[in-house]
Amino acid sequence: MEMNGNGKTDMVKSNREGCLLEFSGKVKRFSSRFWRDIWKVGQDDPRRVIHAVKVGLSLTLVSLLYLMDPLFNGTGSNAIWAVMTVVVVLEFTAGATLYKGMNRGLGTLLAGSLAFLTEFITAKSGKIFHAVFIGAFVFLIGAICTYMRFFPYIKKNYDYGVVIFLLTFNLLTVSSYRVEDVLKIAHDRFFTIVIGCAVCLFMTLLVFPIWSSEDLHNSTVGKLEGLAKSIEACVNEYFNDSEIKEQKDLIYKGYKSVLDSKSSDESMALYASWEPTHSRHRFPWQQYVKVGAVLRQFGYTVVALHGCLQTEIQAPQSVRVLFKDPCIRLAREVTKALMELANSMRNRQQCSPEILSDHLHEALQDLNTAIKCQPRLFLGSNCNQATNMLALASAHAAHHNKPEKDGGGVPTSNVKTDSSTLSEWKSKKMGEQGKENERKMLRPQSSKIIITSLDFSEALPFAAFASLLVEVVARLDNVIEEVEELGRIGCYKEYNPEDSKIVVVKCEKPPPDVTLNQLPPLASD
Repeated sequence: MEMNGNGKTDMVKSNREGCLLEFSGKVKRFSSRFWRDIWKVGQDDPRRVIHAVKVGLSLTLVSLLYLMDPLFNGTGSNAIWAVMTVVVVLEFTAGATLYKGMNRGLGTLLAGSLAFLTEFITAKSGKIFHAVFIGAFVFLIGAICTYMRFFPYIKKNYDYGVVIFLLTFNLLTVSSYRVEDVLKIAHDRFFTIVIGCAVCLFMTLLVFPIWSSEDLHNSTVGKLEGLAKSIEACVNEYFNDSEIKEQKDLIYKGYKSVLDSKSSDESMALYASWEPTHSRHRFPWQQYVKVGAVLRQFGYTVVALHGCLQTEIQAPQSVRVLFKDPCIRLAREVTKALMELANSMRNRQQCSPEILSDHLHEALQDLNTAIKCQPRLFLGSNCNQATNMLALASAHAAHHNKPEKDGGGVPTSNVKTDSSTLSEWKSKKMGEQGKENERKMLRPQSSKIIITSLDFSEALPFAAFASLLVEVVARLDNVIEEVEELGRIGCYKEYNPEDSKIVVVKCEKPPPDVTLNQLPPLASD
């Protein structure tokens, strides 16, 4: 019994030690992953660390309104509105902060002025008239402001200010019915909001400023580079007949960032329109939106090109190798043109007049010549194909046009007795149900029979790939036109051949997406 008790005690201790070791291992793995994620977020964009420090410093400054007695005696409990303003208004970029700060200040000022007018009108009226007037005015202002938010221009530029105006007006107007000297409260609240906005503007404009215009500019450059790398990787994978995970991820990420950029481009352009001129370069934010739209149209063709790698019917490698060199050369020239556009935008320099060089046209001619030299690949066995189609059509027609015959082999007459009509109707209905079930079972098989019976040319899948590659070249003209227009409006410096550098395209990891720096708006203020 004693040995048995010691054995149970040792088993409990070993189980406890095992649980402790497992728990400590989970804690170590969680802590290492946690610190690794913290380091990665800051490493992707060091400006995130700067923004976090700026927010903490701003909150510390406005908290002095509460912590220091002389300041607290001047503002009182309304100092909390300065803290709330910093939390809500201070955004990652200067443009977003200006947008929200100006909207908040203007909305609060207009709401306070209208609340003062309401109080002035109802100051000497009776209590009943005061209540009725406030209710009617609150209804009228609420309906008008809500309806105005549906206007596209107001929704785009001043929606946040309208919401702040409506909130502040209702708080002040309704509170004036029960609270004495509500206008003094409104004055103090507006004063603390101005203090909070001033701290935000100081931090965002003078302390390591982060500009929405620069983010939009860098985002456009990154999209050009991503499309270039996506096209090059797509063509290389098609002709190498090898699935490399890193290469497939590069293709997908290259055009995904372009297709998902519409809302982020419009938001950054809106914030950039509020920013002051901070460099010698002009920033035509409307033109950046146009360039983004053209790049999305270009990206749709790249998506279709990538889809040729994932179709069920593929051209054999023996067919692809015949056109490998001209296609790779054509893709290399398109990639080079896109990278030159990105390089010129990054340096704010007008692109070369010879960006569409003769090499691109020569590559197109080589591809055209290579296709013309293999006419039989694209024609296929038309005689066999026509014969199979004719046989299928004849069988289908014979099945549906076959006349009904009676027991003697003579076609039945159209005149039937009532009893025969009733019996045939019942048998026909039961037969239709059976045929419907049979049709459902045979439909997939008949589709496969038709597909396999047609003698498709083995080069037709490649023809689709080649046509999309030529479409990429055609859409490249639109991209070049919009980028050149951007350089003209933005007053980019003239092209200098000595300043140009040889662009070497490498399939590297794309830069981090700057749109991830835009934090989602708060649910409430």
